[in-house]
Amino acid sequence: MIIVKKPAELAAMRIAAKKTATILHKVASKVAPGVTTKELDEYAAELAKKAEGRCAFYGYHGFSGHICSSVNEEVVHGVPGRRVINEGDVVSIDFGLVFGGFVGDTAVTVAAGRIDPEVQRLLDTTQECLQAAIGMAVEGNRLSDISNACQVVAEDAGFSVVRDFVGHGIGREMHEDPQIPNYGPPGRGPVLKAGMTFAIEPMINLGVHKTETLGDGWTVVTKDRLPSAHFEHTIAVGREKAEILTIPDLDS
Repeated sequence: MIIVKKPAELAAMRIAAKKTATILHKVASKVAPGVTTKELDEYAAELAKKAEGRCAFYGYHGFSGHICSSVNEEVVHGVPGRRVINEGDVVSIDFGLVFGGFVGDTAVTVAAGRIDPEVQRLLDTTQECLQAAIGMAVEGNRLSDISNACQVVAEDAGFSVVRDFVGHGIGREMHEDPQIPNYGPPGRGPVLKAGMTFAIEPMINLGVHKTETLGDGWTVVTKDRLPSAHFEHTIAVGREKAEILTIPDLDS
């Protein structure tokens, strides 16, 4: 069942999501050659504590990080550790925060120094995928309209859409119904209603769409080991346009 949030619940989600986005913005700003993914993770934990929130990923099914940090060919669920970020790397950071009984979830892929122009185009296109998908999160549309919008942008640019991992509903739990693929035909699935809240998260690959999971049981990589990009917002379906909830407070 897809939950339609009440006005008071949406108000609480706005607060949680803004805190989530603000922390991610600060962590992402620390990405640079020479920094380790563990240092990013520790910074996120510190910021979450100051915000009086709880990192949603930490301990989730045994996950050991406060963030997911995925570098280059790593698509999602990268475990923070001793890996040193190098010049030319791209780093995807996924972060969730529990605050006031609700969860915010957001992700961004950032460059460490100068990167290959084609990889930069991948990042730009993935952001365009996210915006196109959010643009379809309007009352009266079908759920798969979100999925199709993402796929069209990605494939028109010559990139591929990850099939194995998808977006999701979000609210009091990090993963609620429905699952939201980033591909598929339009006009299918449930009719959207204002107040539904989703985490929309395109994962787009430079090469093939196929992925595999490494031996740590978490880190997902592209099958061909070419780079991947990941962007995510928590949004609320609106009557005329979607509301992006994970907008950082740049003054905090």
